Amino acid sequence: MNEIVTPALYRKGEGEPLVLLHGFKGTWHQWQPIADTLSERFEVIAPTLPGHDGGPEFPKAGALRLVDAGDAVEMQLDALGIGSAHIVGSSIGGGIALELAKRGRARSVVGLAPAGGWNPETKEARRLARFFVRQRALVRAGRPSLALVMRQARTRRLALRDIMWRGEHVSPPAAVQMVLSSMRCPIEGRVIDALRANTAAIDGLDAVHTPTLIAWPEHDRILPMARHADRFRNEIAGAEFTMLKGVGHVPMWD
Repeated sequence: MNEIVTPALYRKGEGEPLVLLHGFKGTWHQWQPIADTLSERFEVIAPTLPGHDGGPEFPKAGALRLVDAGDAVEMQLDALGIGSAHIVGSSIGGGIALELAKRGRARSVVGLAPAGGWNPETKEARRLARFFVRQRALVRAGRPSLALVMRQARTRRLALRDIMWRGEHVSPPAAVQMVLSSMRCPIEGRVIDALRANTAAIDGLDAVHTPTLIAWPEHDRILPMARHADRFRNEIAGAEFTMLKGVGHVPMWD
């Protein structure tokens, strides 16, 4: 049985390979609540994405597109000896999962509120850029009192409300570490620039032919289904859709 647990990688279990791709400014630890359970049935490979805290350096300089993230993760899978796998992605990880499916690297895809589905003709990407800039400023301002805020369930839920519906389910140490990791994301500024430049949307969704399930959290405050699901529904032939009741943008912890 493979078993590797480092800041850059969780790899454990036997069976068909199942790759878990986390969201923007996160790490593989976003999957911690369910990774061990999944490893009872699959070989679970959960890497920290390039350009994120503890992960490898992002291999491309300059302006970013979602396809560049697909290139970087494809290189990561090659280095891990993973040809094709079932892929589950959350947020930007979901967009990358679909990008990998276009390239024949996915046996199946589950996208949890996948990013990149907004219509490029709308202002949604720029709204997201403003959201992440505002979030970064709030986190920096609150850094001195972070441990105190996360100590109490009520204030922990309030602090994590943008990414979870029930943030009090996260332990105080895990909540602190989650926020600190988000502050150590080298690629953050470049992703915000890509959103401002409107180059971060996924294209070619009609090239996704693998079995696909799009699952949207009921209480997603970052990528609300009403503004982000239509392209996946209309452009991926045969894709299934479901709503995840009672959870927020990072449903693994809820």
